[in-house]
Amino acid sequence: MKDLKAIKIELTRFMMAYKFALDEMTTKINILKDEFNYIHDYNPIEHVKTRLKSPESIFRKVQRKGMDFNLDTMKENIKDIAGIRITCSFISDIYEISSMIANQKDIRILEYKDYIKNPKPNGYQSLHMIVEIPIFMSDREELTCVEIQIRTIAMDFWASLDHKIYYKYNKAVPQKMLDELKTTAEMATLLDNKMENLHKEMKKMKLADEAEDMLLPIGIGNNKLKLLETFMEEKLGIK
Repeated sequence: MKDLKAIKIELTRFMMAYKFALDEMTTKINILKDEFNYIHDYNPIEHVKTRLKSPESIFRKVQRKGMDFNLDTMKENIKDIAGIRITCSFISDIYEISSMIANQKDIRILEYKDYIKNPKPNGYQSLHMIVEIPIFMSDREELTCVEIQIRTIAMDFWASLDHKIYYKYNKAVPQKMLDELKTTAEMATLLDNKMENLHKEMKKMKLADEAEDMLLPIGIGNNKLKLLETFMEEKLGIK
């Protein structure tokens, strides 16, 4: 009974480390999102979704891989126990966010796979990162891995349908359906590229408008103060 209790405690601590890692990364992402919004008046992140594998799911993966049922072995070989999916509006947002995450001093990038520039054969696109962050427990520091997937809305929509077809359909997927999936992936890419071009055009127009506004006289005395107060309220939420 003592051994079973000790195993239960270790397993609980093992899973808690990944939950805390998800909490830590979610906080970091929210801070980056808010900072980006304040500075650029634009939010690059549409949705953030987290996922923590269940112990049963982890054990099934260990069994499939033929590994020992050992927590150290699991930690070393299974890097997607904790996962975060970030959905963006535009392709450029994906690289902007991944760069901001990579520049965090306490984050170490273990893997970086760009399935946008190099899509999978079935058409799947996404940016995958395995990061390692320190989690401070009551009696130890745990270096914990988190898998991050960053996609556009179109990429996420396609991947969700692809997942349902492959994992919910019990029989072999017909070749005709596979070809259709590949075609829809190409259509999603075309949509992303068109939206990216529109995004770039809008940024150019906004910069031109801001440059024009800078040339306008802003007045003196109280007018300047009023302009500053308006800026603080609109951009920073400070009254």
